[in-house]
Amino acid sequence: MMMRGDKSHPSLSRRLFGVLYAARMVFIWLLLAAGVGLMLVSGWNWYANWRDNRIVTALLAGENVEIDPNTASSNVLFARAYYLLRRDRIDEAQVLLDQANFRGSPEVRVSMLYDMANTRLRATFDAIERGEFDKATAIVGLVKDDYAAALRLDPQAWNVKYNLDVAARLVRDLPVVESTEEPTQELPQQLWTDLPGTPKGGP
Repeated sequence: MMMRGDKSHPSLSRRLFGVLYAARMVFIWLLLAAGVGLMLVSGWNWYANWRDNRIVTALLAGENVEIDPNTASSNVLFARAYYLLRRDRIDEAQVLLDQANFRGSPEVRVSMLYDMANTRLRATFDAIERGEFDKATAIVGLVKDDYAAALRLDPQAWNVKYNLDVAARLVRDLPVVESTEEPTQELPQQLWTDLPGTPKGGP
């Protein structure tokens, strides 16, 4: 019995060594697979950022680059909306703002809401100059909504607060403009700051 016990010991050791070796190889292959996966993800992220930066640069330079609103990044949505608003294509820009409200960063959303409200505020003054007071009243309501939404995201945005105050005073003034023939108070010429710059990001 002692002799059989002596013979079984080496066999058990070899089996244990084989199991440990196989486990070590599996672990090594898993590490290699994880490393390759991380490299692929990092490479894709780098490419996506590079591609987005090219699109943003082209749009801000005035090129009419079409995008897919359903898949575009926040920065691309902002840049495309900026391009459209500079050309008073408000309805098209609104589609992009709606997308940004679902998945955009707060900073990008504030910038897009601010740009949208500024463009609509300019449209309000154009309507007033043409005597279209009903249209101006409808537009300025949207202006106030956009500024208020931006302030909910960034309560410290001073430019947004200032322009919201201008829009609120304009609402109060519109019935006076519409119902009397007395000269109206001269409206400020410079009511908004320049549109904000491009959000930073990417490599």
